[in-house]
Amino acid sequence: MRDALVTGGADGIGLAIARLLAAQGWRVTIADLDGEKARARAAELGDAHRGLACDVTQEAQAMEAAASAPFAALVNNAGVGDSHLPTLEQSFEAFRRVLDANLSGAFLMSREVARGMLARGGGSIVNLSSIAGLTGLPRRNAYGAAKAGVVALTRSMACEWARGGVRVNAVAPAFVETALVRKLAEAGRVDLPSLRRRTPIGRLIAAEEVAAAVGFLLSEAASGVTGAILPVDGGWTAFGDFGEAAPET
Repeated sequence: MRDALVTGGADGIGLAIARLLAAQGWRVTIADLDGEKARARAAELGDAHRGLACDVTQEAQAMEAAASAPFAALVNNAGVGDSHLPTLEQSFEAFRRVLDANLSGAFLMSREVARGMLARGGGSIVNLSSIAGLTGLPRRNAYGAAKAGVVALTRSMACEWARGGVRVNAVAPAFVETALVRKLAEAGRVDLPSLRRRTPIGRLIAAEEVAAAVGFLLSEAASGVTGAILPVDGGWTAFGDFGEAAPET
C-alpha cells in the first residue's frame, strides 16, 4: 500500500480527495491545521489511515509532516480564501496571509516531500490552483496571484524533477459546491445564481469531481503527464463571453 499526503484534508475538497484516494487503495495521511479533526476524518477512512496537525506555512511543521512516511503522492490542497473586498479596502496583511497559505505552503510541502520521492526514484504531486489563477476575477487579487503562482510553481518543478521520476501537475477548479462557498453566499460575498448562469454546464462543480481529476493525475494512467494544469471548471475558462449567462442549447 502506497502512502499519500493530503494537506487541508479535513474538510471540503481535501476531504473528498482523501476519501477517493483511500478508496483507490492509498494509505492516506490527512494534514490539517485542525489536528483533532484530521485524526477523526482519517479514522473514518479506516485503520490504515492517519491524521496530523500541520501548518503548511511553518517550515519545521512542513518538514516533520513530510518525513512522517515514504510518500509516493502529495496533494497540496491547503489554503485560505480571500476577502472579496474592493482592492482599495484590502489590507497588506491579509494579502500576504493568502499568499503564504496557498503558495508558500505548496512550495514548502513540495520541496520536503520531493526529497524522499527523488531519493526513491519516483512520485507524483498535484497542486490545487484555480480559475482565479488562469483568468481575471475582480476583488480576488491575493487569491488570484497565489493560484497563478501555483501554476508557475507546478510547471517549474515538473521540468526540474521529470528526469528524477517525479511528476508535478495541478488542477484548476471553478467555484466548488462546498460549505465555504455557501457561507460566502450567505454573507453576500458571492452570488450563486449568477455563478451557475455564467458556467456553461449550468451548475457549480462538486468536490468529488475535483477529487476525480486529482486521482487521475496521481495514477499510472497519467504516467506521461507532467507540468499540466487541468481545469475542472464546467467550461468556465473556455467561455470567453463574460456576460451574465452561457448560451442555451
